[in-house]
Amino acid sequence: MAKNRTFTMLKPDAVENGNIGAILELINTSGFRIVAMKLTQMSRKDAETFYAVHNERPFFGELVEYMTRGPIVAAVLEKDNAVEDFRTLIGATNPAEAAEGTIRKKYAASIGENAVHGSDSDENAAIEAAFHFAGRELF
Repeated sequence: MAKNRTFTMLKPDAVENGNIGAILELINTSGFRIVAMKLTQMSRKDAETFYAVHNERPFFGELVEYMTRGPIVAAVLEKDNAVEDFRTLIGATNPAEAAEGTIRKKYAASIGENAVHGSDSDENAAIEAAFHFAGRELF
C-alpha cells in the first residue's frame, strides 16, 4: 500500500500526565513519520466543530469540556497504511479492552479519558488535518 497520512491528537489527559514524549516515541518506533505537529488548545467552538458528528450523542457536552480543559498535541503522521496501522497502535477506545503495548493500554485512564485520537478513514484524516493545520504547515 502507498504511503498515506493520518491525523492524531494527544488529548488533554495525555498532556497533563506528562506522556507526550513516551507516546511520540511509540509513534516513531512504529514507523510513522511526523509531517506536522503542534501544541495547541482547542476552544469550545473548535471542539464543537471538530466533534460535530457526535453532537446528538449524550456524551457530547462532556467530550467538549474534556477536549477544552487543557492543551493537546495535534499531529499528522505518514506511513504505509497509516490510518489502519495507527488505529492498531492506539488500541480500543476502552483501555480495559485495548491490546497490550497499545497507547491506550499504557496511557489511557478510561473510555472518556482515552489519551489519544486517531482518524478512522483516509477521508477523515485529510479533513481533520486540514482543521488543525494550514497547507504551509504540512510537509
